[in-house]
Amino acid sequence: MRIRQFKTVYQLSFMPHIFPINCYFIEEKEDLTLVDTGLAFCCKPILKAASAIGKPIRRIALTHPHAEHTGALDGLKAHIPDATTYISERDSHLMRGDFSLKPGEAQLPIRGRFQKNLKTCADRLLSDADFVGSLKTMLVPGHTPGSMAFYDSRSKTLIAGDALQTRGGVAVSGDTRIFFPFPAAATWNKALAIDSAKKLYALDIQYLATGHGNVIENPSAFIEKAILRAETNL
Repeated sequence: MRIRQFKTVYQLSFMPHIFPINCYFIEEKEDLTLVDTGLAFCCKPILKAASAIGKPIRRIALTHPHAEHTGALDGLKAHIPDATTYISERDSHLMRGDFSLKPGEAQLPIRGRFQKNLKTCADRLLSDADFVGSLKTMLVPGHTPGSMAFYDSRSKTLIAGDALQTRGGVAVSGDTRIFFPFPAAATWNKALAIDSAKKLYALDIQYLATGHGNVIENPSAFIEKAILRAETNL
């Protein structure tokens, strides 16, 4: 595991040179929020990293319920049962294994791998413009119907989940990058993902932190180029 700090945000990157899977700590005055949990083997390193920082994990916020984002959730909850788990109201259904589409949603297949036999349910369901600690929530459907991004205004850090990727080049979810095609292959609605990327582009972002790839500083030009590329390839 590789750890890098960007002001109030720590990136915990597993297998960073092979198949990067990222989790994030957001540091509060007295505790930590964990965004995403990686795969099952990430549990102990996450707990060790929190111990090294010297603050407890009080909140676990999920960008979406694909397996590489929820794999260590049950293990973490076994160690820190009082930590509050958050996910969007829409993706809470996917988390429970309900992959049916809702009225008004594009009738496209839900893609990607989901954690089997996940025991943990969300304690709190999120909508657009809620808060998880210092993080403002942003509903960014496309990769999944209820994908969430989180924005820390203190450090101007956007944690985009898989709404964007930086591995293989900055890209909008659903726009395939040949050197890392996996987020695109797991995307539900490419057109909606572009709309969500435009929503994120409007933010004042100093650090772009994604589910897969390195943190990018001053990313606006890269995001704009990625949106144009995705629109061309749609």
